[in-house]
Amino acid sequence: MKVQILHNPRCSKSRATLELIRENGTEPEVILYLENPLDADQLSAILRKLKMKPRDLMRKGQPEFKAMGLDNAQLDDRQLIDAMLKAPILIERPIVLANGKARIGRPPEAVLEIL
Repeated sequence: MKVQILHNPRCSKSRATLELIRENGTEPEVILYLENPLDADQLSAILRKLKMKPRDLMRKGQPEFKAMGLDNAQLDDRQLIDAMLKAPILIERPIVLANGKARIGRPPEAVLEIL
């Protein structure tokens, strides 16, 4: 089984989720998405697996959210995805991908249901 985690080592929830996966006997592929940004197809696939709209996956407290005018309700999904591609810090984390599914590790235990 292939398990991937979109990981930000500076995030305590991301570190805790990675540790939890390892404690459950799996060594995931760690994707440092801030250093190696996703492309539009990858992000769209993750959104489908999460059954979420782009706005729901955004970290609205990030300074980039306000600076980029993303609180504008008129922006469509494509524009929001483009914003997350330009500023990947806006993507909620961590995201774990396994068995054709995805979960956000908030709380970290949420990912256990797909492992």
